[in-house]
Amino acid sequence: MSTDAKPFLKWAGGKGQLLSQLEQHLPDDLKEQEFTYIEPFVGGGAMLFYMLQRFPNIKRAVINDINTYLITAYRVIKDSSNELIERLAELEKRYNALNGDEAKKEFFLTARTIFNEDKLDDIDRTKYLIFLNRTCFNGLYRVNAKGKFNVPFGRYLRPTICKAEVLKADSILLNQVDVVILNGDYEQTLKHIGDGLNFFYFDPPYRPLDATSSFNSYSKEDFNDDEQKRLRDFCAILNQQPNIKWMLSNSDCSARNPEDTFFENLYRDFNINRVQASRAINANPSKRGKLTELLIKNF
Repeated sequence: MSTDAKPFLKWAGGKGQLLSQLEQHLPDDLKEQEFTYIEPFVGGGAMLFYMLQRFPNIKRAVINDINTYLITAYRVIKDSSNELIERLAELEKRYNALNGDEAKKEFFLTARTIFNEDKLDDIDRTKYLIFLNRTCFNGLYRVNAKGKFNVPFGRYLRPTICKAEVLKADSILLNQVDVVILNGDYEQTLKHIGDGLNFFYFDPPYRPLDATSSFNSYSKEDFNDDEQKRLRDFCAILNQQPNIKWMLSNSDCSARNPEDTFFENLYRDFNINRVQASRAINANPSKRGKLTELLIKNF
């Protein structure tokens, strides 16, 4: 492929910039045998596409997310990428032909209403999801308490909306191995573990570093501290299973506040590491930049 497979959406908390560091922490035996790769919070898919390209010995992949429209997009790209590209390219052509911010803003708001209110087939749903992602403020995906996408207009001069080569590369990769695509609570992935070695990578909604930095509204369901504890309990269950290794990313709360040892206490029975990250999405520019994140492993 002339283009590498990579995320088809901008996604807050995406792991693209961390991939080389994450690879250094992977279990050595992933290089030595076939394994099943499982990602219960797939999000934008940076780690998924990286793993599928880096490890040809993945015999099966299982991905899940609670965001129904996101998972619909994965299924459409896997099964109907050509039709999606045709529809998205037409939408991009209509949008970029408009003159001035006000006309483009009106087009954006109409598209947002269609996405939120209209009954659409899966391809059109994905078309509008990608369009909104490429034209909204900061490329965010955020919903309100009713599950409605509510990010404002982004005012980009001439955004590339239809990245056809990326969509084609993603589709090819998703069809090269057996990829199971699930939509719902992450615990359902336990039913899909394979024979032999299984490797789970968890990238859940991050725990806020402070009261003003909370951004986990990818769905209308809240991922609070009780949910963080439930996830730890799920990891503990996995730890009791033979041939399952897992790695989990989350915020480094104690780096901001040394007294906030929530994760150190929660995962005290596991291996806690730190990696360097950059935070690009924050309404306050002073809170963007370098910071550490936790990387927790059961190996």
